[in-house]
Amino acid sequence: MVHTPHPSAEPEPNTDAVAATSTAQAGQDRVRAPDLAGLGLDVARPLVIVDVDEVLGHFMEGFGAFLAGRGLEFRVERFALFQNIYRPGAAEHLPIEEGRAHYDDFFRYGAGEMRVAEGATEALRRLSERAGVIILTNAPGQGRLARARWLGRHGLDYPLLLNSGPKGPLAAALAEQAKGPAAFIDDLLPNLDSVAEAAPAVARFQHVADPRLRPLAPSAPTRHTRIDDWDALRIAIADSIS
Repeated sequence: MVHTPHPSAEPEPNTDAVAATSTAQAGQDRVRAPDLAGLGLDVARPLVIVDVDEVLGHFMEGFGAFLAGRGLEFRVERFALFQNIYRPGAAEHLPIEEGRAHYDDFFRYGAGEMRVAEGATEALRRLSERAGVIILTNAPGQGRLARARWLGRHGLDYPLLLNSGPKGPLAAALAEQAKGPAAFIDDLLPNLDSVAEAAPAVARFQHVADPRLRPLAPSAPTRHTRIDDWDALRIAIADSIS
């Protein structure tokens, strides 16, 4: 979903999913990526790199419920995050910094309550039969443990990498280690564009899980394939890495 970059924390030993961090930042051409073999992946296989929020999980729905528990409203009025947080009946959204504090608290205390996207678990299970799978998220560092546990509970316990900033440099550094083709799935156009610039050979797919957000999400179908149904998306990804 719409995330403001946060610095990643140093990883602890393995949780329910393998946790790691990257140092990808805007403007960097290359980054040092974790070794695929060290993450338990076979470099001879294709690679699927997939986001979490609004791709594998209903982030906006979960965040909205968390805010409601704090007496706030989350109005899906635009494809944005902090600008959609209001006090009940208010005409103006909360100050950005106040919204950011609630966002950080969600990853500390509420990220485990997010609902998994329909069809995502089975789709990745089937894709993992023919490809390595990596979860690449821009979640803040304090949410790493909760995020790894959430993935594990939903049968999505694939290697987890925390990124900060555009995802293209890290996706490129991962994809170049795989001898087979690679695919990248995200909901955000800037991340898809970043991968297109850094690793143009990687197949790119946009997926937006929340039906309320789909008409609001900027897309570029001439550059990145947009598929909002996981069954259809799985088939398209499989074709792209065959």
